[in-house]
Amino acid sequence: METSIARQVSPAPRPTLIDDEHSVTGIVQAAMADTADPRLRQVMDALVRHLHGFVREVRLTDEEFEFAMGWLASLGHATHATHNEVVLAADVLGLSTLVTVMNNSTRDGRTPGALLGPFYRANAPRYACGDCVVQDDAPGLPLLVSGTVRGTDGTPLAGALVEVWQASPVGLYDNQDPTQPDRNLRGCFHTDADGRYHFRTVRPAGYPVPTDGPVGALLAAQQRHPYRPAHIHFIVAAPGYRTLVTQVFADEADKLASDVTFGVHRQLVGTLQLHDQGRSPWGEVPAPFYTLDFDFTLEPGQQTFPKPPID
Repeated sequence: METSIARQVSPAPRPTLIDDEHSVTGIVQAAMADTADPRLRQVMDALVRHLHGFVREVRLTDEEFEFAMGWLASLGHATHATHNEVVLAADVLGLSTLVTVMNNSTRDGRTPGALLGPFYRANAPRYACGDCVVQDDAPGLPLLVSGTVRGTDGTPLAGALVEVWQASPVGLYDNQDPTQPDRNLRGCFHTDADGRYHFRTVRPAGYPVPTDGPVGALLAAQQRHPYRPAHIHFIVAAPGYRTLVTQVFADEADKLASDVTFGVHRQLVGTLQLHDQGRSPWGEVPAPFYTLDFDFTLEPGQQTFPKPPID
């Protein structure tokens, strides 16, 4: 006699036994299929698919796999309170810049974003526009930086925060160099009623990323130099606008086209103009000196601030 109760049909069991190299990927993906978080499920499924595809493409050997695992472990061993070798690896492989470019489009004329970098510090000194961020007798020619902060509709943004930090003329940040005053070459400014900012500093220098760890060994094996071109870091923020984290590069900087972190966006190259006669636009600096005029455009959005990676 047939029962009126419908049979419960169980889903087909997922394969769990390996037949060949091509069966591994599907089995791993199936094991993760019940991940509750849909974004985590999507990311991990794609990660497994591409990692396995990479291994097949290069036909990775046992010895190469063992070496790669050791290299990844060494990134952690080389990371400490004042240095993150894992982030440095992402930088020199272009991953950091790719993520930054993807998430900071230039739609509507917005200024491109760039890497925060490892040397950002909180509590930068607050200055009035026109003040100088140099706290010591740093060598090098003065640099006068100015510009306007606007919204994407062209409206000048009065009272916008412009925070800056840079390496010294010898290529070191203050939290790398114990001979520099604390928070040297750092400062916070606010734009005037016309959205203008201006400050004095010294022409920055390029510098090498740390090369005493596994990332340095990788660069040497690839016959790549470890240098970043001269630049100034900026955070530009205003209420009701998405905070901009970016860098402005000197147009005549060495290694401009071969930044080890691939961070030079074409729209972030500023023109440093050398003045060998007269005085600065604000009258207090005699020639020779450089000027840089660079405008920033913010898009509407949430105002947030980055967490300093180290102090």
